[in-house]
Amino acid sequence: MNCMQFLSFNMFRTIGIKTEHAKSDYHFDSLNKIAQADVILFPEYWQIHSIIYGMKKPIFPSAATFHLGHDKIEMTRIFKTVIPDNIPRTEIYGKNEFTISRVLDQFSFPFVAKTVRSSMGQGVHLIKNDADWDKYVAQHDTFYVQEYIPNEKDLRVVVVGDQVLAAYWRVGGTEFLNNVAQGGVLDFENIPQEALDFVLTLAKQLDIDHAGFDLIFRDGHIYVLEFNVFFGGEGLNHLGIHAPDTILEYVERKYGSS
Repeated sequence: MNCMQFLSFNMFRTIGIKTEHAKSDYHFDSLNKIAQADVILFPEYWQIHSIIYGMKKPIFPSAATFHLGHDKIEMTRIFKTVIPDNIPRTEIYGKNEFTISRVLDQFSFPFVAKTVRSSMGQGVHLIKNDADWDKYVAQHDTFYVQEYIPNEKDLRVVVVGDQVLAAYWRVGGTEFLNNVAQGGVLDFENIPQEALDFVLTLAKQLDIDHAGFDLIFRDGHIYVLEFNVFFGGEGLNHLGIHAPDTILEYVERKYGSS
């Protein structure tokens, strides 16, 4: 295989990969570097149209990963299309007098309301009463509302390339959140193979190649909450897994020439 040239816009996530580096702030000063590279690694979201459409360069993570993972609205729309029976009941509304009351007609307390763009458990609110709802309404112009499914833990499934790289339970945490950033602890035992197969099939169907999927279970049924493109590394670190090794193997296999 010929030696491929890479350009990374995220030094941390490409540690160990032989690559040129650039800062997204200097995107237009880096056009020559982009032109010379075979694959662009971890650009910022705002860069990808310039890179894939303007300069015809492949990127990792894939364009689909960026587009579908950009916010919860895009994510939910695709999940409603391809796995409608495997997501909590979810409604998305713009704010107006009608939708403020409509949400309360459709959802009983408690329910979950989220900020469209957030991660690490931030921007996720358990709405337990009218006061909670009024506070959320005052702070948001778009309502992302979801049924509350009680759970003591959720399952993080990490997909890198075309494989499941790791999976682990996140248990406990602040209030109803299990994220490690919110105080959850990791448990690597009794990971259901059914869930891993489900996530990998979904990721391949949607061309998602770098994501941490969050799942919960109710009566044995899988529910996908969301996925995060830039997932935390605590679980991988605990398992001694170095994700850039898998990234390099995958990108060379996908884009390299023999």
